[in-house]
Amino acid sequence: MVVKDENSDKALELFLKIGLDERTARNTIANNKVTANLTAVIHEAALTDGCDRTIGNLLYTVATKYPANALVHRPTLLEYVVLSKIKTPAQLAAAFSFLSNVASENFKQNEFEEACGVGVEVSVEDITQTVNEIFEDNKAVILERRYRTNVGELLASVRKKHPWADPKIAKQLVDAKMYELLGERTVADDEKPSKKKEKKEKPAKVENKPVVDDTPAQPSDEELNPFSIFPAPEDNIKVHTEVFFSNGSVLRCCNTREMLDKHLKLTGGRVFTRFPPEPNGYLHIGHAKAMFIDFGLAKERGGCCYLRYDDTNPEAEKKEYINHIEEIVRWMGWEAFKITYTSDYFQDLYELAVELIRRGHAYVDHQTPEEIKEYREKKMNSPWRDRPIAESLKLFDDMKRGLIEEGKATLRMKQDMQSDNFNMYDLIAYRIKARDKWCIYPSYDYAHCIVDSLENITHSLCTLEFETRRASYYWLIHVLDLYQPYVWEYSRLNVTNTVMSKRKLNYIVTNKYVDGWDDPRLMTLAGLRRRGVTPTMINAFVRGIGITRSDCSMIRLDRLEYHIREELNKTAPRVLVVLHPLKVVISNLESGSVMDLDAKKWPDAQADDGSAFYKVPFSNVVYIERSDFRMKDSKDYYGLAPGKSALLRYAFPIKCTDVILADDNETVLEIQAEYDPSKKSKPKGVLHWVAEPSPGADPLKVEVRLFEKLFNSENPAELENWLADLNPYSKVVIPTAYAVPALWNAAVGDTFQFERLGYFTVDKDSTAEKLVFNRTVTLKDTYGKGGK
Repeated sequence: MVVKDENSDKALELFLKIGLDERTARNTIANNKVTANLTAVIHEAALTDGCDRTIGNLLYTVATKYPANALVHRPTLLEYVVLSKIKTPAQLAAAFSFLSNVASENFKQNEFEEACGVGVEVSVEDITQTVNEIFEDNKAVILERRYRTNVGELLASVRKKHPWADPKIAKQLVDAKMYELLGERTVADDEKPSKKKEKKEKPAKVENKPVVDDTPAQPSDEELNPFSIFPAPEDNIKVHTEVFFSNGSVLRCCNTREMLDKHLKLTGGRVFTRFPPEPNGYLHIGHAKAMFIDFGLAKERGGCCYLRYDDTNPEAEKKEYINHIEEIVRWMGWEAFKITYTSDYFQDLYELAVELIRRGHAYVDHQTPEEIKEYREKKMNSPWRDRPIAESLKLFDDMKRGLIEEGKATLRMKQDMQSDNFNMYDLIAYRIKARDKWCIYPSYDYAHCIVDSLENITHSLCTLEFETRRASYYWLIHVLDLYQPYVWEYSRLNVTNTVMSKRKLNYIVTNKYVDGWDDPRLMTLAGLRRRGVTPTMINAFVRGIGITRSDCSMIRLDRLEYHIREELNKTAPRVLVVLHPLKVVISNLESGSVMDLDAKKWPDAQADDGSAFYKVPFSNVVYIERSDFRMKDSKDYYGLAPGKSALLRYAFPIKCTDVILADDNETVLEIQAEYDPSKKSKPKGVLHWVAEPSPGADPLKVEVRLFEKLFNSENPAELENWLADLNPYSKVVIPTAYAVPALWNAAVGDTFQFERLGYFTVDKDSTAEKLVFNRTVTLKDTYGKGGK
């Protein structure tokens, strides 16, 4: 912390020297990225001893708005600023636009100067004359509106004629002209105009309103194609990022033309991405977003996507997870160009590590993990950091041959222990892990960027928590002179009322808080599939969220449920099921009499389409939901009650004539009712029901599992005792629900809408004797119209 405070004080002093006011300077040092950029800009401009405020403000603009694809030209621009050849914000904005277009390519000096107005002097007389002309042209409007006149529009007219004029002088002259024409401001000038009068003067707007309302908003290019934000492979010559070193130097990482041409020749100019899961657990919905981006970009551009297993941690890897990942990727609708493993490249990685040592960028270290952690926190170099290259080469060979015990040595990259970026503190490249063939294993930080390069990945896409690793990523492949992929980070998919961390998921699975990795309450893809969620629902959900870099929001679970309902409403046939049966005996229907009635599979079923209907038996014994009966009626209640009627869906109205109670005189055992075969009565309430299919035979018995949110809190991961937040009612099992005979032949994975209850899917626990249904989602949509 002391070091950080010292650095902050130095930065504050430096920023004040260039004329920033203290508030702006302090706000700047609160942002590490802007602080690093502005510090680098000041050093590049050789103005560490200070400058006037005008130049300082321009330097600040360069630090915050300079186009990242043209960083190679920034020193040239700063020369123009220091020499006051570029001295206004308008000139600077024109420079940004010009350099953004040329990127890292060379440009002609005369074209640059012409585009930025270098050498163009606009006198006060010229500006004054233009202001006078503008006021003369707009005199009538200005006199009418007085000080409510849009001064910005007047200044824009000045800029149009004199784009390189000093904006401060132009503003002063416009203000003076306003005063000359209008005099002092009056109380009336500060009054807000009456909106009612404006409305009366525009009656035509009322006629136009329906036209406006009926015209749907045009979707943006990104909504139509979320992958449009990514550059083409041939554009991968621009500067990817800047790595700021503690000595003030800056590494601008980009491919050379020769390197890029070689890459394009190998790939044929196609997009190459990779989906790189670690085989240490089941994939969850966050991985669905990664798949959508990685496989989706490759598919949209006619390219290829690798499925690459990051198998650098052998203790956590299981064949079960590898098999699951391959199967679930196919289920999600994606096809891998090639399946690879990081271990496929172990020999290449080893040889490059040796080269890294030879070039003086790596060393063998003997610190313990605790010592490494302490030294990194204190920004202290390892005692072995500067050991001779030859010594590190021999020791690394000993590590490879198993001559050094596990935990006694590591290979560390020689990066920058004084950097502001923790991920540049000499990261570990190799650890000793004695196995059959290899006694050393590369770290993720060392391996993944190199393998990206070896596989000629064009777009290396990952979540935002890896953004701080970008410096290390590019530093490593730069010092090894390897091809550099385009790196882009996107926000993680965080869904409410669940946990997404593999560590937490593994804990609740292994400790039996849930019923395995495919428990339908989990946001694992296996769990979602078992719950009845399809790949199209998941991909529609992910696409609707978009590929953004906003990493501070939780996506509400009901947003996913909206997409689930959208599909199931069109694909799930309707059936009748009663969860908590209450017996109803129809006294005016002959015992043993069974009618086969038509019930709709779909709400819009046409009468002449036989496939849109299924048969339901209707007999003198039917079962309704226990919650659809009350002993006391009320005006807002549409269920059944003594003396009250309700309509049995697809059947007849029935009226409760008597109630049989248990010995406690409270529990309802049976309802006596009469039905209206003429259907002349029109009760408001409509009930779902199931009847005895034949005299004395119970309806089809099924088990139904009702699932709710696994955690009570929206973000349980942030709770210290997150396990205490588990919802004890997240799974309720109804062992004996009654269903219509039409469900008898339902197969595992089939989904239905149980009318008035929700959408349900046949579970894999079903047997020939008994079907088991999982509730996919309820009928109620809490997400609303805005969720589309």
